[in-house]
Amino acid sequence: MSPHQGLLRLSRQCPRAAAHAARQTRLSHASKQPSSALSAIAKPSAKTIFSGIQPTGVPHLGNYLGALRQWVGLQNEASSDTTLIYSLVDLHAITIRQDPKQLRQWKKESLAMLLAIGLNPQRSIIFHQSDVPAHAELMWILSCQASTGYLGRMTQWKDKTAEKDGSEKLKLGLFSYPVLQAADVLIHGATHVPVGHDQAQHLEFARQIANGFNEVYGEAILTPPETLISPAKRIMSLTEPERKMSKSHPNPKSRILLTDPDDVIRSKIKSAITDSHKSITYEPARRPGVSNLLDIFYHSGESVETESQEALAAHMDGLSMRALKEEVAMAVIEVIRPIRERYERLVQDEATLKAVAEEGAEKAAISAAVTMRHVKRAVGLS
Repeated sequence: MSPHQGLLRLSRQCPRAAAHAARQTRLSHASKQPSSALSAIAKPSAKTIFSGIQPTGVPHLGNYLGALRQWVGLQNEASSDTTLIYSLVDLHAITIRQDPKQLRQWKKESLAMLLAIGLNPQRSIIFHQSDVPAHAELMWILSCQASTGYLGRMTQWKDKTAEKDGSEKLKLGLFSYPVLQAADVLIHGATHVPVGHDQAQHLEFARQIANGFNEVYGEAILTPPETLISPAKRIMSLTEPERKMSKSHPNPKSRILLTDPDDVIRSKIKSAITDSHKSITYEPARRPGVSNLLDIFYHSGESVETESQEALAAHMDGLSMRALKEEVAMAVIEVIRPIRERYERLVQDEATLKAVAEEGAEKAAISAAVTMRHVKRAVGLS
């Protein structure tokens, strides 16, 4: 059965109103179940992998090559005793004010995209962060011991404060969201977290706060997670190749979305900034535009058999820049076209998306309840 057929089958089996009410009752009481009942429902596995992405628009090629493709690879290659948990972290999205209607649409589109890239809700837990209140509850408990000095030294906080001109007041959520990131991971007892290089500091914070909590309360309640660094390098902007590809860049030609049609992909890559040199070499510092195209080609092309981007550049040297861009465009289209086609079907399938979100939230709530029971007992809340 194909993943899409499985999803359609799931939608046909979607519970009716009474079943939905029963499910909500189980969710609200999950954290109150006795330890024996929780153990029977959610036994710790040998490995638990957690990762999240903000639902702030359709992901771009950099998101896919840098993280999302690895999520699918981990799912497909993981042993049967590995738990995989993937969250659409919508609470993180509101550190910047969002239009409510737009955020609801983004949540729907983002869930459809996770299914379109190949995540299987029968194998992975896929859910909206705000549907599991334990994430925010643990965040508050951890906030009560988190160091403001440590948070003030976080790279992204320093970058954000440097960008402000004083006309806009900084918000507490922007300062404290690394604590919520830590809670996202620790609430599920994650042993491994796939992250890009720019998020490694936040995972180190999660380890630090877990170790600190365990030291204060004298037992190994929270699991310090290990880092899984993505093998793919950062994909850079097509219009400013010194900067990372971003959904927020004002120029839409700077990024390739996973929903872009073939002709749009060709047009964006054709207009990508390169340089006037005729040779093809991989030199990110000296030739960022050409090197970015080689990175995209190297990570996109399943038929690329060279062992490095340098070897790929040597293999393609002699081609014109126009020919290189056409090769890159063809490789990207081969990656994006099947994802786009699955997405276009799924985003219209309201029943499937609702069923996946509800089932994912239920499983995630049960997973989180195990940790919260131990944490609340340790701090004296239960």
